[in-house]
Amino acid sequence: MLIVMHHAASDADIARVNKTIKSMGLNPVSIPGAERTAIGVIGNKGWVDDSALKGDRAILEIIHVTKPYKLVSRDFHPSDTVVKLRGGKKIGGKAGFLVIAGPCAIEGRDQIFRTAEFLVKIGVPVLRAGAYKPRTSPHSFQGLREEGLKILADARKETGILTVTEVMSPEHVAVVAEHVDILQIGARNMQNYDLLTEVGKARKPVVLKRGLSATVEEWLASAEYILLGGNADVILCERGIRTFETATRNTADLAVIPLVREISHLPVIFDPSHATGKRSLVPAMALASVVAGAHGVMLEAHPNPEQALSDGPQSLHFVELEKLRKKLSGLELFMKKGLR
Repeated sequence: MLIVMHHAASDADIARVNKTIKSMGLNPVSIPGAERTAIGVIGNKGWVDDSALKGDRAILEIIHVTKPYKLVSRDFHPSDTVVKLRGGKKIGGKAGFLVIAGPCAIEGRDQIFRTAEFLVKIGVPVLRAGAYKPRTSPHSFQGLREEGLKILADARKETGILTVTEVMSPEHVAVVAEHVDILQIGARNMQNYDLLTEVGKARKPVVLKRGLSATVEEWLASAEYILLGGNADVILCERGIRTFETATRNTADLAVIPLVREISHLPVIFDPSHATGKRSLVPAMALASVVAGAHGVMLEAHPNPEQALSDGPQSLHFVELEKLRKKLSGLELFMKKGLR
């Protein structure tokens, strides 16, 4: 439920309405606006009887929100969320296009340091690399786990680059958060609600990937779990969904980017590597995501993709990444000028 207060409502009026909401066994969430304040009501399991609020003259309108997500919705939060990252970097709103790049998996110290140093050189601020790797086959490389986290932390300390890696289970959240700047929830864990709840308690930004066959509603409802835990720094990531088509690894759903921006205030990025599974298609889809309104991209890149232990066919060579980085910057600038 959303309560819109009159523009002349005083602090005392707002406090009174909040008290009434609490007496109903619900939780009020203040949403300050330019002209008037709104109060979001959460904690209900179904329809809310609003009779206790209808007689209050300070209330302009009571809106019943029936979506399975509330805090994630623009109904509760009309303005764009801007997630602040370490070192003054931001994502969301008009903060600029963020490029995240790196190998699928951490394979060793030399590989990660070479990648981190190259990313810093070409102006890519965030290094992605997996320490824990959820693989379809149990015989595939599963990642270096804690050793990988230490390598990532060392690269971060030495180069200053921001880091993101996937966390797979609730008991890993604390140790992963200790070593990196951004936590990632992978597609296979999008509906791991125990994990989402634990990540909601962490005070680190979170990249939440869309599930393999998840609807937009299910994706945003998963984000709601994190926000309910107190962590508002959520970055949504579209990475393609599974359909009948087999020509690409997944089906890239670029239409979801402007759709999500329309219904949610959270920043949304695109992962063309997993969406296509083909190195040759990554640049075109990354550029298309800029036009679609994405706040950034997450790219797979490797010092030697042909020898990568995971996702080599969709990983860019360094020279390809550098070319794409320049094109992304140019297109972002063109789009900003064109939209003035």
